[in-house]
Amino acid sequence: MRSKATSDVWWKNAVLYCLPVQCFLDADGDGRGDLQGLTDRLDYLSGIGVTCLWLMPFHPSPGRDDGYDISDFYGVQPELGTHGDFAEMLRTARDRGIRVIADLVMNHTSDQHPWFQAARADRDSPYRDFYVWVDEKPEEKPGDIVFPDHESSNWAWDDEAGQYYLHRFYSFQPDLNIANPQVRDEIAQVVGFWLDQGLSGFRVDAVPFMLEPMGLPEGALQDPHELLRDLRRFLSRRAGEAILMGEVNLDPEQQREFFGDEDGDELHMVLSFTVNQALFLALARERAAPLADALRSLPAIPEDAQWANFVRNHDELTLDKLGKAERAEVFAAFGPEERHQLYGRGLRRRLPTMLGGDPDRIRLAYSIAFSLPGTPVLFYGEEVGMAENLDLEGRMSVRTPMQWAPERHDGFTTADEPFRPLAEDAGDINVARQRRDSQSLLNWIERMVRRRKECPELGWGSCTLLDTGEPAVLAHRSDWAGSTIVAAHNLAEHPAACELVLDDAGPDAVLVDLFDDDERPIGDDGRVSLQLGRYGARWYRLRRAGQRIAP
Repeated sequence: MRSKATSDVWWKNAVLYCLPVQCFLDADGDGRGDLQGLTDRLDYLSGIGVTCLWLMPFHPSPGRDDGYDISDFYGVQPELGTHGDFAEMLRTARDRGIRVIADLVMNHTSDQHPWFQAARADRDSPYRDFYVWVDEKPEEKPGDIVFPDHESSNWAWDDEAGQYYLHRFYSFQPDLNIANPQVRDEIAQVVGFWLDQGLSGFRVDAVPFMLEPMGLPEGALQDPHELLRDLRRFLSRRAGEAILMGEVNLDPEQQREFFGDEDGDELHMVLSFTVNQALFLALARERAAPLADALRSLPAIPEDAQWANFVRNHDELTLDKLGKAERAEVFAAFGPEERHQLYGRGLRRRLPTMLGGDPDRIRLAYSIAFSLPGTPVLFYGEEVGMAENLDLEGRMSVRTPMQWAPERHDGFTTADEPFRPLAEDAGDINVARQRRDSQSLLNWIERMVRRRKECPELGWGSCTLLDTGEPAVLAHRSDWAGSTIVAAHNLAEHPAACELVLDDAGPDAVLVDLFDDDERPIGDDGRVSLQLGRYGARWYRLRRAGQRIAP
């Protein structure tokens, strides 16, 4: 029954890997990554244990927001390949045991999209109501602006249309009017099209903005969440295995609303921004309390729903859910220079540079993310410890070409120049060198991924925080189907000792280390002592008397 359950609701025990196709591998020598290059590297992804690939936008786009300004939801950007290349990539991925999901960016379109071009040209166009128009610009608060360094308003004047249009992001990304039933039908049609091509779901971009009735007449959206329920029902009819994973950067109780009712009828997965931000505050303080508090704040979610845990993603490290003083602590620890910061609320660095390249601390962060309740998500290049390039503007700093080999342009392209500069001081940080080093971050990540996939308790089980008596140590247990995993992490630079109480362990119980040759006997009173090195991380399986344990 255990194996049936874990394969049926596959996303609860998956390992996701996010990448922009244009940054992964250039196969045709034009300086830009492409679908053929991605297909050529699927064996690599399978080898490190990836079970689900998350593609950032690959559609036709003017490219003013790295592909998030889409001009054709049904196409493939010509520089990346063709529909045939996409089909071949999907077929190869499925053959390697990898499902593929993609960004669903339907909060807005590019201003070059045919819908917007038709809408601005004629007030009587059927596409006029695909967008939100006003004659007079409404009043706004400073906090309403998402990109304050680029935009001063959420409304832009269009000379051709003779009205203002709503854009919650950049002015070249007009917002769609999701209160319009025709727009909802178009969203469903886009979803259906790509499901038919073989996708296993979508990461839904900017979900709260889709459901926020800004600029719409009062009562235009009787129930904003009905859009997600409709989308979930449509998805389930078209492809029962497919998922919706949402970008919902809200407080935990508000995030819970996006899972739907108690049975879960909206998003399958929600990216856990609150836990992510607390992780960095805990790392900055070298104390477990911020992370423990964030985990306690998570609400109960439906049985077939899941949190998605990540260390870094394709945007800035958002810290907007931290208090002003807390954010200042993280800035001081991991991004003290102005060029490290973005919008006053985030950091545009990757983890290794934030942690000064300390291998113990880097592994600690990923060990925490992979052992927390939920599904782990890796951003491309994390497995080899890629850095950023702060000479690139804004969020682009962490979207540099993948580093494959100790060759020209790190093996990303044979062109004279890559389409985008590589990370600063790439040096020996590449896949080829690390594959040959048994002590490398890449080989450690691969081993951790394998262990994570062998521990369905972490994806399926109930999580309980354990009292450690040591402020720097975070310990928790995950229980499922009569089996228990215990994880302990020391966030401090100095070694730490702690004592845990597992009062249901029973006589002759032992904690078996899942990474080293170590066993910790548990006393009859359920107490067990652990020793953790600097930034130490340990995963154990509880072996009760008479239980077999996997090798």
